[in-house]
Amino acid sequence: MQETAESIKAKSTALRLIARAEQCSAGLTRKLEKRGFDSTCVSGVISGLCESNLIDDNRFARFWLQSRLHFTRSPRQLLSSLCARGIDRDDAQDALKSVLDEDAELSLMERYVKKLSRKKSRKNNGGDPSRSIKQILKNEGFSYDVINRFLGEE
Repeated sequence: MQETAESIKAKSTALRLIARAEQCSAGLTRKLEKRGFDSTCVSGVISGLCESNLIDDNRFARFWLQSRLHFTRSPRQLLSSLCARGIDRDDAQDALKSVLDEDAELSLMERYVKKLSRKKSRKNNGGDPSRSIKQILKNEGFSYDVINRFLGEE
């Protein structure tokens, strides 16, 4: 199949974006369409880049998560942010499991709790007292094992 001038230009633009940073298919699609490329052309370019392994949503998700573990976030927030970037929920959960080992999760939890306690101290009577820290952490996607380890309930 012969490439059209538009598809060559779209592929060239996509390769420049990929050279700058890891891209996911949904994000790259949005960027190309925003630059005025036809959606059919973009779809073909994205398919070709996926087939040649230049775009890999699972790889993007793992890299993205690794770059965000330094910030105070919970697993639920990380998962939600990945899905907002167009990563399939199951793929996002798999990537989170592969990146977030027990020690990394514990470190993330410690930062989250520290930030949570600062917020509550600023509010004086912050939050619902009926909600325990254990409930809050579980709602934020932390695992029971790591919660219990953090609370010394192993």
